[in-house]
Amino acid sequence: MEINISTEYIKLDSAMKLAGAVMMGSDAKYVIQSGEVKVNGEVETRRGRKLRPGDSFSFDGREYTVKAES
Repeated sequence: MEINISTEYIKLDSAMKLAGAVMMGSDAKYVIQSGEVKVNGEVETRRGRKLRPGDSFSFDGREYTVKAES
């Protein structure tokens, strides 16, 4: 799934909410800090990790890619 952003970056927890991977920010915080999310193939535990176009994250068997809005 692709996530389109119009800014330079998006924080991981916000990207997860935008993608519909979680319902609330508190859900994102929990799954990120418990090591359930990978960014560019590596486990990420910082919810404020900046994702830029070309980055991807995976959670719950799904892959999400950040794209620049055209």
